[in-house]
Amino acid sequence: MTESRAPRRRGRPRGGTDSRERIIGAAVDEFGEHGYDGSTIRSIAARAGVDSALVHHYFGTKADLFAEAVGIPLRPDIDVPAILAGPQDEVGERLIRYLLDSFEQPEIRRRGVMLIRTAIGSKLTTPLLAGFLSRELIGRIAKALGVDDAQLRASLVASQVAGLLIARYVVKLPALTAAPIDELVARVAPTVQRYLFD
Repeated sequence: MTESRAPRRRGRPRGGTDSRERIIGAAVDEFGEHGYDGSTIRSIAARAGVDSALVHHYFGTKADLFAEAVGIPLRPDIDVPAILAGPQDEVGERLIRYLLDSFEQPEIRRRGVMLIRTAIGSKLTTPLLAGFLSRELIGRIAKALGVDDAQLRASLVASQVAGLLIARYVVKLPALTAAPIDELVARVAPTVQRYLFD
C-alpha cells in the first residue's frame, strides 16, 4: 500500500508577520560581515530563520535585497541593460542623462548623497557598495562590451560617474551645481563614450 501525500500548497511561502523585517536585519548583518559577493540568499535566510523561498518572495534577487537593505536609490542592475541595448553611439549620453535626471529627483538625491557619504567614510559600507557596483554595474557593462579590456573600460566609466555625482551633489562645486543637465551631458558623455568604445 502506497502512502498518500498531501498536495503541496501553492502561493506565498509561510512566514511570520515580522519575517520581512527579520530578513532585512539579517541581510544588513550578513552583508556587513561577508560583503556583497560573500553573502547568499540562503545564508541570509538561515540567519533570519526563514526559508530562502520567503526571501525570494519578498525581495526577488540578491541585488533587490541589497538595494532594500542599504537604501540604494537607483537600480543599475535593471536600468543599465536597457541603456546599453540602445544605439551604441548614444550609450554615453543615455547613461549620463539617466544618472543626472535621477539625481535631480529630491528623494533619490537625498538617499543617494547619504549613501555616497556613508560609503566614502565607512570601512563597512565601502566594500559593500564596491561589491554591488562591481557585480551589478561594472560587470554588466563589461559583459555587454565583450572586449579584452572590458573591466577596465567599465571601471573608468564608473570612476567618471562617481566623480561627477560627488562633485555636483556631495561637494557641490558651484560651477557644476549651476550647470544645466544638457550641458553636463554634452561635456561628460563623449568621455564615457570613448571609455566604452574607442
